[in-house]
Amino acid sequence: MKLNVGVPNSMHVAAMTQPWEHALTGDDIGHALQVADDLDFNKCMLGEHFIIPQEHIELSGDHYVHGTVALAFLAGRTKRMRVSSSVSILPLQSPIVQAKAWSTLDWLSGGRATALFGVGWLKDEFDMLGVDFHQRGRIADEYVAAIIELWTSDNPEFDGEFVKFKDVGFAPKPVQQPRLPIWFGGDAEPVLKRVAKFGDGWSPFRTPPEKFPECIDIIRAQPEYDGRPIDLFFALEMLNVGAHHEIMDDPRAPGTRDAQKIIDQIGWLKELGVNETIVPLPPGISGIDEYLDRLRWVAEEIMPKV
Repeated sequence: MKLNVGVPNSMHVAAMTQPWEHALTGDDIGHALQVADDLDFNKCMLGEHFIIPQEHIELSGDHYVHGTVALAFLAGRTKRMRVSSSVSILPLQSPIVQAKAWSTLDWLSGGRATALFGVGWLKDEFDMLGVDFHQRGRIADEYVAAIIELWTSDNPEFDGEFVKFKDVGFAPKPVQQPRLPIWFGGDAEPVLKRVAKFGDGWSPFRTPPEKFPECIDIIRAQPEYDGRPIDLFFALEMLNVGAHHEIMDDPRAPGTRDAQKIIDQIGWLKELGVNETIVPLPPGISGIDEYLDRLRWVAEEIMPKV
């Protein structure tokens, strides 16, 4: 099992964050990820929204960093750790701009970037950015195909409903070949089909963990699946988050200071096909020093055993 780390103070979702994070500066966050990098955590992850309607701020918060900008900063503060979105909302930006952002990140970081795309859920955000919410699935499918074309072709060309280009150059290409890994987040059947067609990994959100094996079988049964490995990320803290960031109070979600319980939880996830996770923080962390001590404890007590 690979252990990842969420980037503190990169969002303020009430169901997933703690108040101490809100005081962290960019330098604090960079230092924390340096520590995590030195401790051999596999990957840092952060989510993204661009603008939040007032009615959603209580649960969703309005503090979200720009994903690829923040990951580029963190890539500069680390040496080995992979840098990944926990979701980037694919339909909300031009695929040309997104392809450039991710290939730049991969190039500058020496091949450490992973893109995890989702189609989004917040209609008001789509409306404010001028994107048709009801076509977001079709847009996402076309955008990811266009991004791959830009990353992999010496003479990129694409003729779609939502994006068109030809007779163009595009560089730098990603360092990772043939392209940087693409993951998809979400639970609906179109998401599983998107993973089968394009993906290297899947990050479920509201799918019950017991159904993960069934969903992986659905992915592998799709006609466009070519047999490549499909990784699976899930963190227990996600059980506490509803579809619209409601607090679910799932008793499995909070972190614990009981090492054996954590090891048992990770073993359960592994049996379900999960091969990347985050060890949730216990309630009541007091500040950055206790957070760093928690990272060191996980590296010493949990990592060698899982």
